[in-house]
Amino acid sequence: MFDYEVGIKEMELKRDMYYNDSLLLTYSIKYPQFYSNKFQKNLNRMNLFYKTKALQIQSYCENKLYKNALAEYYNSVENGYPIHTFEVVVVYDVTYNENCAISLYFDQYEYTGGAHGITPRYSDTWNIKKGRHIKLNDLFPKNFDYKTYIIDSIYKQIEREISNGQNQYFEDYKKLVVENFNANSFYLTPKGIVIYYQQYDIAPYASGIPEFLIPYTKGGASEPKC
Repeated sequence: MFDYEVGIKEMELKRDMYYNDSLLLTYSIKYPQFYSNKFQKNLNRMNLFYKTKALQIQSYCENKLYKNALAEYYNSVENGYPIHTFEVVVVYDVTYNENCAISLYFDQYEYTGGAHGITPRYSDTWNIKKGRHIKLNDLFPKNFDYKTYIIDSIYKQIEREISNGQNQYFEDYKKLVVENFNANSFYLTPKGIVIYYQQYDIAPYASGIPEFLIPYTKGGASEPKC
């Protein structure tokens, strides 16, 4: 047990943007702010990091994306097409908050017309005692071939899913799993490390964002320690 607890306050930047009474763009950007009776100095830096990122997305929406939506509006009016509302929705999930570590991911949905939008994911894992990011290789023994270990585990999980009819993957998924592996694309849970791939990286859009759990094990992945 530790004599601290990290609380989370959800913040949101939100706006509907119109032109000639037509809704051209709507955005909702949620982000966390952390507080605690310990490590607050480091948490303040994290808070500034996420607030700054949210403001950057807001600026992108209100400038570049709104201009694109306005150009699309003029084109639609000129050609008699339906007017589509552009949309950005940013949500986050804090998946781990213990042992002096915080892990979370963000999904940033963006729709600018067409059949569906896109949802890139990005994530961070922090050592709040030291005030720095935890990297994927920090969670494995020194000189451990963690990439091969993870990819082998992903192959086995995909093979099980395919045999059970749970998910669809591209035929050359083995090559794609290696080519699109990103050591920054992970987050922690109490059960282990979750490795994820972006939409279309290894599977069709209908499969969503593929996720693979790498459990904490002796000699393999290890849980953070305070």
